[in-house]
Amino acid sequence: MAFIEASGLVKTYTPKGAPVVRALDGLDLEVPQGTVTALLGPNGAGKTTTVKVLTTLISPDEGSATIDGVDVLADPQAVRRMIGASGQYAAVDENLTGLENLMMVGRLYHLGAKVARQRATELIELFDLVESQNRPVKGYSGGMRRRIDLAGALVIKPPVLFLDEPTTGLDPRSRIGLWDVIERLVSDGTTVLLTTQYLEEADRLADSISVIDNGRVIARGTADELKASVGGQRVALTVVDESDGDAVRSLLASHGTGEPVVTGGRTWVVPVTDGPAALAAIMAAASAAGIALHDAGMRRPTLDDVFLQLTGHVADETTESAA
Repeated sequence: MAFIEASGLVKTYTPKGAPVVRALDGLDLEVPQGTVTALLGPNGAGKTTTVKVLTTLISPDEGSATIDGVDVLADPQAVRRMIGASGQYAAVDENLTGLENLMMVGRLYHLGAKVARQRATELIELFDLVESQNRPVKGYSGGMRRRIDLAGALVIKPPVLFLDEPTTGLDPRSRIGLWDVIERLVSDGTTVLLTTQYLEEADRLADSISVIDNGRVIARGTADELKASVGGQRVALTVVDESDGDAVRSLLASHGTGEPVVTGGRTWVVPVTDGPAALAAIMAAASAAGIALHDAGMRRPTLDDVFLQLTGHVADETTESAA
């Protein structure tokens, strides 16, 4: 049995004046102990709803879930004693200091005052917040708030950690710092279920990735396995003038093996069979057509390509809303 296991989860909502939303539609999930599993999917795919079910915040309409053999629905109190969770937004008291926030969490878990302070101090050191521990959190940067929030999820040293888009909105340096902390936790045996909007994050942290769309897991595997599943090579062109987009799309379509897609305002990508030959032909055709290029190159498939092929569009760079 997997450490985290879900089977046939169904969850529907009926927004006022709107059709029924089927947030989960028979979702199955397995997370081995001591690993990181990432949930990837477009907006509204069901990632956050899955986390809410597994952390006992909502109940599914159908299906079952267990954490280390404990039934999430039958014994939610036991589950809550085993888990830590960090949501999309830092849940901190801005008027308390960083240290006081963590001590408060410890007292809410019924730790004694001495034990709560000791644990808070350990976490302050782990998250490199010693210099700011006695400052009110309202003066913290976004990255520091996220670190305090994640530290709060670790006060009771939970064997399972749920992270719902933990680095959304952070600058690259803060994001990498949190990645380092997560990797240390996993090396110490913590099991992590992570939802993320950053494909690079899943690529670096996840031992396994489950791609979710329309409330179901539609693919799972390691990052390399998922990339291999889409096969082939890609040619990418970045144009100087965005108005050349239609011309580039037509050019790439005539040399590729699939429909070209735009992955940024001015970057177009197409799958090809013979990368070097295709790139040479495409470059020659672009030059003959007078299309000015910022960049051109050949690359292996990325998780973005996997995302596109499985869901029909590139990954969202906004937080999940409906689900």
